[in-house]
This record gives sequence, C-alpha cells and structure tokens, in this order.
Amino acid sequence: MKRIYTGILIIFWLAPMLVLAQKQQTITGKVLDTKGQPVIGANVFVKDSYDGTSSGTDGSFTFTTTATGAQTVIASFLGYEQQEQSINLAAVGEAKVYFKLKEKLSQLNAVTITAGAFEAGDEKRSTILSSLDIATTAGATADIYGAINTLPGAQRVGEEGKLFVRGGDSYETKTFIDGLLVQKPYNSSVPDLPARGRFSPFMFSGTTFSSGGYSAEYGQALSSALMLKTNGLPEKTETGISIMSIGLGASHTQRWKNTSLALTADYTNLAPYVGLVKQNIDWKHAPESKGGSLVLRHKTSETGMLKAYSSYAGSKLALSQDTPEGTANAVELDNRNFFSNLTYQELLADKWTVHTGISYMHNTDNIQVDEQDIAEQDIAEQDNTVQAKATLEHQLAEPLWIKFGSELTLRRYNQQYQRNENAKSITSGFDEALTANFAEADWYLSNSLVARAGVRAEYSALLDKANVAPRISVAYKTGEHGQISAAFGQFYQLPEAQFLKISDNLNYENAMHYIINYQRQKDNRTFRAEAYYKKYNHLTKYNTDQPYLPSSYSNSGNGFAKGLDLFWRDRKSIKNGDYWVSYSLLDTRRNYRDYPKQAVPTFASKHNLAVVYKHFVPGLKTQFGATYSFASGRPYHNPNKTGFNQGRTPNYNDLSFNASYLTNILGNFTVLYVSATNLLGSNQVFGYRYASNPGETGTYSSMQVGPPAKRFIFAGLFINFGGQGIHH
Repeated sequence: MKRIYTGILIIFWLAPMLVLAQKQQTITGKVLDTKGQPVIGANVFVKDSYDGTSSGTDGSFTFTTTATGAQTVIASFLGYEQQEQSINLAAVGEAKVYFKLKEKLSQLNAVTITAGAFEAGDEKRSTILSSLDIATTAGATADIYGAINTLPGAQRVGEEGKLFVRGGDSYETKTFIDGLLVQKPYNSSVPDLPARGRFSPFMFSGTTFSSGGYSAEYGQALSSALMLKTNGLPEKTETGISIMSIGLGASHTQRWKNTSLALTADYTNLAPYVGLVKQNIDWKHAPESKGGSLVLRHKTSETGMLKAYSSYAGSKLALSQDTPEGTANAVELDNRNFFSNLTYQELLADKWTVHTGISYMHNTDNIQVDEQDIAEQDIAEQDNTVQAKATLEHQLAEPLWIKFGSELTLRRYNQQYQRNENAKSITSGFDEALTANFAEADWYLSNSLVARAGVRAEYSALLDKANVAPRISVAYKTGEHGQISAAFGQFYQLPEAQFLKISDNLNYENAMHYIINYQRQKDNRTFRAEAYYKKYNHLTKYNTDQPYLPSSYSNSGNGFAKGLDLFWRDRKSIKNGDYWVSYSLLDTRRNYRDYPKQAVPTFASKHNLAVVYKHFVPGLKTQFGATYSFASGRPYHNPNKTGFNQGRTPNYNDLSFNASYLTNILGNFTVLYVSATNLLGSNQVFGYRYASNPGETGTYSSMQVGPPAKRFIFAGLFINFGGQGIHH
C-alpha cells in the first residue's frame, strides 16, 4: 500500500513538469445560437480528453491542449443539440473554431398549435377544462355539451341542447371517442325539447374542443370537432351508488394488476319531478330511461393498452304539444341505442406507434304523431354504423413527426313512414361505404416554431364522389408564456340522412376555415383571442313544394361566418376561487335547406357571453358554483311581416347555481350535490311557432317556444364504497 501512495505522489509532482515539457496548442472561438446570439456557459472541449473550458458572456472561449493532429472539438449546452467539429492541430500555433448551436426540441416546452382548439388532460399543455370542471360547471348538470357551451365559439340554443359552433348547424359538429366517430352522441328528442349528451365526463381523461382548423385525422365535420380520450386503468377497486331526485344509479370497478372491469347501471324517471314542479308541457309520459355500460381495460405491455366500451340506453317520453291554432298534437318517442368500441394502442420499435379501433352503433327511434283532425302518423328509423380505423405515428427525426392512416365507415339508414293504419307504409333509406385516407406531419423547426401540414382524401360509394382536403397550421412562440397560431383548412361532410334517404344525387357540403389565434398562459391564468372566417359552399337545399321528390334537392346553398372569440381564465387571483369569462362576436349568413335567400340562421346570436365562477370553502367542505349566460336575440321568420328571418327573440339570460358538499357516510366518501338553473326566473324565449294558414283577419297566429319549465332543480347523493388496492 505504501508503494501505491508513493507512486501517486510522484505522478502528481511530475505531471506539471511533463505538461510543460510538451508543446501546447491554443484553441479559440465562439459559441453562438442559430440567431447569432452568444451561448453563455457552453462546454467546449477536445473529444476523449480533459482539455476544455466554458464560453464567456460574449460566447467566446480560449483554452490550450497538448493534443496534436486530427482532433474533434465538441460544444454542448443544456437545451441545445451537441455539435462537433473536426480540426487539424499543428505542432505549435492557434486553432480557431466557431459553433452555431441549434436549439434542442423539448416536447414539454415546445410551442403547440392552439388555433381553434381547447385542450384538456394533455400533460404537454395547460388544462383548459378538466372532467371535474365539466361536472361542476353550474347550469351544465354534468353534461359535456352543456359545459362546452360556456366556451367561446359555442352558441346557446336552448330548444336543441346541442353544440352549435361559429355559425354552423348542430349536425356540423361531430364527436369522436378515442379517434372513432360517434354517430348519435345525444339522447333522442322531439322538436323544441332539448337533448342531452349520452356520455359521462368522468369516462374521459382528455377533452379537445376544436371550433375549427382541426387535424386531417378527423373528417365528416364541417364546422367543429369534439375529441374525447377515455381513461386508462383506474387506480383502485371501488363501488358507487347514486340517489338522485330524478333516478338511481350504481357502478362497480374492479382493478387487477394489468386489467380492470367497470360496470354501471342507471334509471331515471322525471314523473315525480314534473308532478312537483310546474311544467310548460303537458306530459303524457314523463321522460324515462334505463341503461348501463361495460368498460374493460387491459395493459398488454409496458406501452400497450386494449380498451373496450359498450353501452345500452332505452328511453321513452310522450307529450301533448299546443299549436298556434289552439289545438294540440300528441307526440310519443321510444328510443333504443347501443354503442360499442374497441381500441388498441402500442408503441412499436424505432419510434413507431400504432392506434387501431373499431366501433358499432345501433339506434332505433319510433315516433308516433297524432295531429288534430289528422290520422296518426308512425315513423320508425333505424341507423346502423360500423367504423374501422388504423393510424400509425412515427418520429422520422427529432423535429419531425408523421402520422397517417385509413378509415372505413359503413352505414345503413332506414326509415318507414305510415300516414295511418290503413295506408301503405313508405320506406326510404340508403347504404353508404365511406373510405378515407389521411397523412399529416408536425415539423418542430425550433422550440418556438412548429408547422403542421396534412391532407385528407375521402370517397363515398353512395355519392360516387371523392374529395381532397388540405389543412395547414403554424404556431410561433412569442415569449416564455405567449404564442400565435394560424390555421387554414378545407372540410367536407355528407348531406344529412334526412336528405340522403330521398336523393343520392348530391355532393359533399364544403367549408373553408381561416383562423388566427393568440394565447398567453402564466401563473394559472389563461388569455385567448381568436379571429376566424369560414366560407360555406355546396350546402343542401330543397324545394318545400315537393319535398319528397329527389329532383327537389341540390347543393346550391352557400354562406359565411366570421367573428372574434375571447377567453380569460384565472385560478390564482382569488384564494380557493376559479373563474372564466367567454365572449363571442358572430356575423353569419347562409342560404340552405328551404331558405329563399341568404340570411342569418335561426340558431345564431350575434353576442354570446358566459361567466363561470367556482369557489371552495374548506371550513364547510363545500364547493359553490355559479354561471351567468347571455345571448343576444336570435332571428326567426315572422310571416306577418315582409322579408325573411326578420324577427328577433328577446335576449337570453340565465343565472345558474350549484353546490357540492363533501362528507362521509359510515366511513365512505360521499358528495351531496344540488343545482338550479335560471335562478332569477328570466322569461326565456327560443323562438315562435306560427300557424300554417292565416286566420280570418289575414294574420298568422303564433306562440312562444321556451323551456319545459322555468327552472330545473336537481339534487343527488353520491356514495363511494371501497377504495381497495390493486388485485394481483
């Protein structure tokens, strides 16, 4: 041991002299970034040696080395790609080396495309609305579409309850679950009675509401797309029950190591409720529904996941609707809906990811209408859709990601109409096979600049026509917290089923989107401003005099929509408080369906405002929420005046409230939830119905269209049992 210590000391004593005895080479230069700015503190060294230094405040460096001949000098700095340069060191002298370091792409810090899109649940982005946000937004009553209606771009259309976005009709907004189209995302309803979404917000870990300019992966949506991503494996085994003022519900989730199975069942019946709360509708059978779901999740590998979801719902309602003529029509609706999808995702070798899926939907609506002095009419509709999809994603290079895939959608729609029991039934419908291929690339030019280019091509066997839709988006990070995005794209959609069942001699409807967006996010505060312009072409029109003749239908319709959307959310300024404000300014005209000319459609409000506030009181273990919604008057057609859609409804006002009290029953986590809409009792008028023929004075009589009741009050008790760990 003594000899080892002596040897080490001799080396340390002799090393300086040995170095001085060798001839030294000086290396100088600068380290700059691609913009010509100095990179301060970069490491510069000779490869496979300890010779090196750090760059100074102006990016310059100087150091000496004893290496000779062909050598490699390396410059590196955190956040930049390492760069190497080859030099030839002479026996004595000075070598100069200059570096330009390229900023290294970071998926967490890189700019992201936000034009038209509100993201939630993606760890790469700041959340706008989470599942809990959706469930606790006052006035939404845990309906995804109700909560989305508080975001800019969405229109309040109370008699529909669906998503109307930026001058687009509700059929122009499509819902996708794990990339697969949902043909019937809403519960079936009758005219002037609002529908509701079929799916619970807690099914989903990610929600993207795109009001325009969305990816080439998504088609058959003319104006907007709502993309929902289902949850992965749950954390634990648990059981829950729901006792509500309108029904009952139960659920159980079983978690094993790599697998989970969840079952739900629910029953709702509004009969007791409508018996207590005064209604504007004469209910013959209050809305009643029963259903359930099954969700299977299986982790096939460290990066693979198999998901299966199936749901069934059956509902029934019957009512008597007053008419402007002073009579009443009896309407009865019986609906059956089954939806199922199966998806698989896996990370393959060499940075390839595969997404595959298949979905099936069956929907049956049986409608009976008994008009005064007219025999009963029976309408039976069946809609069956199968969609299969495969997508591949690949990181071609560090800054370049590509995605491409194919889809096949098969749809069979059938309707039987019978005027009365003695009349012959009339059958109409269609079979469709829609194929689609898409490709898209995201090119991260730097952490501050990204461009996306994509194209989607479709072919309809029913129309025997194809389309090609290019889409382009760019985003530039203006600073640490702000960025600008822009998007352009073409979007195509088949005409609605009600038109295709009569005529297949039609074309795709078309819209072109132009969007520019600014977004700033800092300290739990978000500000967005977005301007847009949409141009519609080939909208479906028909002649009301002969609505059952195929020749009455054409694609001669057109239109436009332009406007400004503003959004502000603040989760910091008020302790335990969270609020957001949305405002939309819309200018739109369209000539479609039976419109005689281009006009503002009946669903469009020029001004829309939503203010949402939530506050948690720790001492009370309660979260309180309130939502105020305003919409300027919507147009309607008054046959007693000249012109078209020349009337305007009163402004829409609604103040809604909810509260969630957190407690426990026998040691089990429990939530007591209450909510109420239209607390101030505002008279909400959605439009007017007019008589088919003028009266004796030559005037068409009319009546208001409004909500089923002035207010809707809901109370529920939700109890969670279990909380067990993972079963192995």
